[in-house]
Amino acid sequence: MSRLIISEKSDAAARIAVILSQGTSKRTSVNKVSVFQFEGESGTTFIIGLRGHIIELDYPESLNNWSEVELSDLIYAEPIKNVSAHSIVNALKDLSIDADEIVIATDYDREGELIGMEAVRLLDTEGKEIKRARFSAFTKLEIDTAFNDLTDPDIKLADSAECRQKIDLAWGAVLTRFISMSSGQGGSNFLSVGRVQSPTLALIVARHKEIEEFVPQPYWNINARFEDGIEFKGEHVNNPFHSDVDAQKALDACQGIELGKVLKYEKNEKDEYPLPPFNTTMMLMEANKLGFPASRAMKIAEDLYTAGYISYPRTDNTVYPQSLGLRRILEKLKESEFKAEAEELLKQEKIRPSKGKVQTTDHPPIYPTEAATKKQLKGDKWTLYELITRRFFATVAPPAKAEVSSAVIGIKNEKFSSKGYKLIFQGWKKYYPYLKTTEYDLPELMIGADVDVLSVELEKKMTQPPRRYSQGSLIQEMERLGLGTKSTRHDIIQKLYDRKYAEGNDLIPTASGIAVVEALNKHAHIVTDPKMTAKLEEDMDEIAHGSKTLDGVVEESQEMLSNALETLERNRDQIGTEIRKALEAQHYIGKCPSCNGDLKTIRTKLGKTFIGCSNYPDCNQTYPMPPNALVQPLNEECECGAPRVKVIRRGQPVSISCIDPECATNRAKNFIARCPNCGNDMRIIYSRAGKRFLGCTSYPDCTQTYPLPQMGQLLGTEEQCESCGSPMILMKTGGRSWKFCANMECPEKKEKAKRSKSSAKKSVTKTDKKTSVKTTAAAKTKTTKKTVTSKTTSKKTTSKTAAKKTTTKKPAVKASTKSKEDQPK
Repeated sequence: MSRLIISEKSDAAARIAVILSQGTSKRTSVNKVSVFQFEGESGTTFIIGLRGHIIELDYPESLNNWSEVELSDLIYAEPIKNVSAHSIVNALKDLSIDADEIVIATDYDREGELIGMEAVRLLDTEGKEIKRARFSAFTKLEIDTAFNDLTDPDIKLADSAECRQKIDLAWGAVLTRFISMSSGQGGSNFLSVGRVQSPTLALIVARHKEIEEFVPQPYWNINARFEDGIEFKGEHVNNPFHSDVDAQKALDACQGIELGKVLKYEKNEKDEYPLPPFNTTMMLMEANKLGFPASRAMKIAEDLYTAGYISYPRTDNTVYPQSLGLRRILEKLKESEFKAEAEELLKQEKIRPSKGKVQTTDHPPIYPTEAATKKQLKGDKWTLYELITRRFFATVAPPAKAEVSSAVIGIKNEKFSSKGYKLIFQGWKKYYPYLKTTEYDLPELMIGADVDVLSVELEKKMTQPPRRYSQGSLIQEMERLGLGTKSTRHDIIQKLYDRKYAEGNDLIPTASGIAVVEALNKHAHIVTDPKMTAKLEEDMDEIAHGSKTLDGVVEESQEMLSNALETLERNRDQIGTEIRKALEAQHYIGKCPSCNGDLKTIRTKLGKTFIGCSNYPDCNQTYPMPPNALVQPLNEECECGAPRVKVIRRGQPVSISCIDPECATNRAKNFIARCPNCGNDMRIIYSRAGKRFLGCTSYPDCTQTYPLPQMGQLLGTEEQCESCGSPMILMKTGGRSWKFCANMECPEKKEKAKRSKSSAKKSVTKTDKKTSVKTTAAAKTKTTKKTVTSKTTSKKTTSKTAAKKTTTKKPAVKASTKSKEDQPK
């Protein structure tokens, strides 16, 4: 008997082959495609990896001419299926000839089911058994279990994925062609519109407008400082005051009062339960807080999954199944960098994992499946693996315990609320350091007792606009509104960046993004309404459950799209004019110093961007675009006559610069040092790829260069390295600053590295020798510490009592007002 196993990717095929063959599989090649082969009790097994979808859905060639094809015809046109990986298809056909059984081992979700079925439908399967292996992790237990308990492919699940493809193709093609042609944006400058993309962009634009139109309103807070053994704070119970008259009246009532009375005091212990296990949305949100774009985080998670380090990263589930074996996972993690944490958690008599609100049966929440070290996983992979591992630890750890206290202090007839918070048992928080815990001191108070009033202050503030969406918070909002799926949301956000509809870490819509959304909102609101997209998502879920059919949902979608197109066509000219004006504003940089025309960004046919004059060919003034940077106009003129712009680069301070790189102001700003070879200026230069380095201004006569760090602010020092004579540079980043030699081959640097290595080796040797001594000494130290602690405590108590007796009476309350105008972001 011969078996053919089809996996989603080549590295997944390799992993399955190693597990099923117990390491005896061999890599061969069929039609230049890697295939893994091994012999078993039941015969020969071949395992081949695809490249995701090997079938692409598209319209026939006859419908690809934008100017000649009626958009209404495109709505009802039947797409064709094109093979995108001929070599893989040929290898599949050759391998399937002698196969008695074909097993689909792609990811178990909609897309994975369709990818597998696409491949199988290309083969002659007569007389062959088609089976499905379902697993959530590339571990031996999961893979062995899946192949020992094969099921039938889920045709309905595959149909729901194909339905999404057909609907998205139609909506994307029709709306993109309409918006692009009506605004005159053809070729590579087309404007993309999509069924999920447009409502998502509408969310970003709506938040942007809310911020732009926000009018700050003043409010006032009254805060007090009290003392009873220790100092603590109180807030007026009526904060915030929206009337300065009422606020001043309350402040005046407190003037001259030296003592406040405790009207209420409570102290309780509170259990703080662990966070729920990671599903896809929560994982991407937390990764985004660590600086990962959503698409990057998902790509790394997929790599970790395929390599066998984490479970399947596309899941809605937030409840661990009872069959998961949490202790078994902790035992594995004893072999990782987290040995101490795993051993500590294993000491619990019973593990009670936390639970989220969503429970599904397809995949468990995301958890670590294999132990890893920093040597095995480096950089971003280790960072994400650590996040997932620590989240798992937190979900199986006991609750944290906190001492929570509250009091109400009366100053005459004005009441102030004080709160205290102290963590008395870390519990799960010990294992999840990504959440900061702030403690507030509040002494034990007696109801009816007096406390000293140190000051009462009035503070004016301004209301703040809502925060912009981060990628993490936008994914959360998309999930709430039913926009996209766990597998597609990160890609949708990345498309908004790629299409130049949004920019920045906090998602800011561009002029073209705003123009497209406003035109659609005004003339075809159904396109940007999340309800329409959410309704189609529900319909696709029903296909998977068997209550609706692929053809029925596609027909419903076609009717929606047809109605939207009719509305758009009636307003074609107005939509085109609105978008064209917005695009001109987006590309505007400033006024041309040669002819006073408009300088704007221009994109060539090859995709390169430069700054040119709108009066070309009469005026041929051009400037290079600052590489790998976001450029924003300031409507300011440099002393040389060229526009000044804001240049934003990741990891570097925002720079206000003249657009002319040869301007004297830019030369002065980028000057770092004198060239050790020729004595001319050395300045920061950016390559075409956006990488900065230190280069001599006498190039090509002098080719002296030095590599530079890509993050942080760099400043010249006019100093030379004592060891090699190269420039010394001042680095500022993260609130710290230090000097370094620009020469990577500096002898002093090499000597320091040698000393550091030697010191590290000695340290390791000493640690090994002293391990046994430390163990013996530990018990003695423990006994001694108890005695010393007892004496110290006694001294502290005596000292505290003495201090209390000599405390002089506090002065009368200092009533003051201060204004802190917090401007909106």
